[in-house]
Amino acid sequence: MWTDTETQALRSVTAKEASLPSSDDGLDAQVGREIAGINMIVRTYALGQPAMTPIDGPGTISPLDQQSRLQAADWIADTPRAGASQQLDPSMDYALALLDVSDRIDAIGFEPLMAGANAAASAQAKGLDWNRYRYSAMIVTGVGPEIEGEPLSPFGKYHLRLAARRFAQGDTAFIILSGGRAHPRATPFTEAVEMKKALIERYGIPADAIVIEPYARHTTTNLRNASRLLMQMGAPLDKDALILCNPVQSAYIESEKFTDRNAAELGYQPGRVVSRISPTELVFRPSRASARIDPRDPLDP
Repeated sequence: MWTDTETQALRSVTAKEASLPSSDDGLDAQVGREIAGINMIVRTYALGQPAMTPIDGPGTISPLDQQSRLQAADWIADTPRAGASQQLDPSMDYALALLDVSDRIDAIGFEPLMAGANAAASAQAKGLDWNRYRYSAMIVTGVGPEIEGEPLSPFGKYHLRLAARRFAQGDTAFIILSGGRAHPRATPFTEAVEMKKALIERYGIPADAIVIEPYARHTTTNLRNASRLLMQMGAPLDKDALILCNPVQSAYIESEKFTDRNAAELGYQPGRVVSRISPTELVFRPSRASARIDPRDPLDP
């Protein structure tokens, strides 16, 4: 665990390194997030403190299993790979080892994200005239299933019907499907992947019009991660996107409660709701602040 004194010492050292990359809110803030992320992983996966939400933690395990995980994490961290961060501080490798032995390596499951499942859409975006479209993308939020063995929830299927109908109007460049491997716990299904399959097979949407965002575990990160993808695709950030979802979730996204939640959990707004078109459609303007990497959420930083 890093102490406040140690964290401040690291901040002082890195402040002198002008060549280090930093986020839009500065290197000092990014260093603080990195260290807070390490400490959070150790607290949650080694010391047994509960995660902010139950689906994001190590789960319920026996004392014997926990002992085995901690021993294995010690051994793995003491056997560093080439290029490991041990020279700076062994806590980084130890935190990664804790995630590994807990099978919580969700954050790297689809990298590089703009290759693989998103290769066709990425190629399409490179030569796209964004001015041809009213909206850069429609962001379709996930609603994870709660029944074991169910790849898509009933609400998720409704979201896909909305997306297919809206895409047929022709004024939106891409469909961004946002949803990770979160519900129910330990599900083998990644919601964005299952949504893409359904859009292609049921509705005939071309693969190069679909972008999967397979990491988000919460509505806050649905919008943050979709904003990141739009930046990676080269979409103009002064161009509006759409958010499509059921009326209840849509009203929540527009609410002051959701604004407060973004501020508390992310530290900023991933974008702003510009206007409402219908009970299921919001106009959304992404924010560059969404590019900030946040290891305090190690399953989806």
